[in-house]
Amino acid sequence: MKNKLNILIATDAWEPQTNGVVTTLKNLGLNLQEKKHKVSLLTPKEFITIPCPTYPEIRLSINVFQNYLKKKFHQLNPNVIHIATEGPIGFAVRRYCVKNKILFTTSYHTKFPEYIFERFKLKIILKLSKKFMAYFHSKSHRVFVTTETMKKDLANEGFKKNKMVVWTRGVNRNIFKNKANIKKLNYKKPIWIYVGRIAIEKNIEKFLELKLPGTKLLIGDGPQLKTLKEKFKDAKFLGNQNHYQVAEYLGQSDVFVFPSLTDTFGVVLIEALSMGVPIAAYPVPGPIDIIKDKKIFTLNKDLLASCKKAQKVKRVDCINAVKSYTWENCARIFLKNICINKK
Repeated sequence: MKNKLNILIATDAWEPQTNGVVTTLKNLGLNLQEKKHKVSLLTPKEFITIPCPTYPEIRLSINVFQNYLKKKFHQLNPNVIHIATEGPIGFAVRRYCVKNKILFTTSYHTKFPEYIFERFKLKIILKLSKKFMAYFHSKSHRVFVTTETMKKDLANEGFKKNKMVVWTRGVNRNIFKNKANIKKLNYKKPIWIYVGRIAIEKNIEKFLELKLPGTKLLIGDGPQLKTLKEKFKDAKFLGNQNHYQVAEYLGQSDVFVFPSLTDTFGVVLIEALSMGVPIAAYPVPGPIDIIKDKKIFTLNKDLLASCKKAQKVKRVDCINAVKSYTWENCARIFLKNICINKK
């Protein structure tokens, strides 16, 4: 794209959160800036926030007023608007754009309806939240979704199929690469590792209940951390780690166990594979879209069976299977599908 763009990305998910949305937006921004586009972010750091009920690590912005957005838009004068999340910031920017007839795109990163259902187990909430999601994205010029499977699923939930674009993810291979000089860990082998939020929607208890030899390592924080630490004392909970530390642990691990049933992609899956670590997971959206190569296919409705199969996968086959995942390609797809507002 020859013309340099002035891009505004609105997101309710930002640092100090560590998740796939933040990772995606940070790497997208870096790649867009390398292409000489201007990138501005509207994040919770600009607003008064309160803890999200049942998930205090996530902060909800409470003063995203339309007058503030008017000043912000005039100040930044963006010609591309992307709304990354369906929270208070995302909803306020959506409202401003619709009111002022400004074109915008959105992305569907997270299965919030399913996350909410896992916490409250009320089908009426699941149904209503799915309707809200379809409504939220209905005015978008393009809806970026993570995989073909998600595109099909969302089409059945009221999303317009012709508006959806599959938007892949990438790996920072300066960090996540198979290194021979990684320091040895003093844990009994084999090492089974999980990296991500420690929360009920991640289905982590299914992993911890498995009778596996060796050591179970869990990296991450979240509302379920204290409960799981008390219940599963044989597992090693390491808390939050930076990307370099995660790469060190992955490099010494034998299998990455991903018990989630609700993720839309799982950037950490391709990070693990790029380190040569096979994946044990259920055959659900995310894993079924990434783990397609027969040489690394381990998915099973029985997680224990998937773990055993993963032990037989060669590390080199894992690395080769994810070579096409790059942040450069992620940025290319984004630029191809954004809508430019005329000034």
